Amino acid sequence: MIPCAPAFTCPLMPIVLTNAQTRFLRGQAHGLKAMLQVGGKGISAALVDEVALALEHHELVKVKVAAEDREVRDALVADLARRADAALVQRIGHVAILYRPSKDHRQIVLPRA
Repeated sequence: MIPCAPAFTCPLMPIVLTNAQTRFLRGQAHGLKAMLQVGGKGISAALVDEVALALEHHELVKVKVAAEDREVRDALVADLARRADAALVQRIGHVAILYRPSKDHRQIVLPRA
């Protein structure tokens, strides 16, 4: 068996959230400030590492995307969520909310489906 060091490099099942869980997470993220910014150069491996680390520690993060075009922003956010094994909770304008439960210490308890 080949071990995987960081969790985001091992492809997992995508996180599927119900409407109630999405609504709950949007409420939890309301007071959060954007922790990370995606610059004009796009998504690098270092950025994915940083997002994965933030998700492991906080479980719910806001990311600000600096792209001007809406389609480019959507593609960047979708790619970042996929590469970080996170669920996209919401995207409004330049800000996206990502969620991934922590493997070691879960802090957010989602409502049942």
